Amino acid sequence: MRSFYQFLMTYRGKKTPDDQSNLADWAFRDHNFPKHSSDYHEISNYLEWNSPFPNALIVFDELWDAYTER
Repeated sequence: MRSFYQFLMTYRGKKTPDDQSNLADWAFRDHNFPKHSSDYHEISNYLEWNSPFPNALIVFDELWDAYTER
């Protein structure tokens, strides 16, 4: 299974940015993002302490659901 970060990168670079692409672009630029993790709690805790925008955790939960369905 690929890491959540690898999954998230499929949302990068949209011409019309949305919350998903904003989170992906931010994670790409954040050198401390847990790029090799597939652990919900590790990534969620990281976002709780380093949230790039107010609803980032909600967006993460939505993307996590899509990630685990694959």
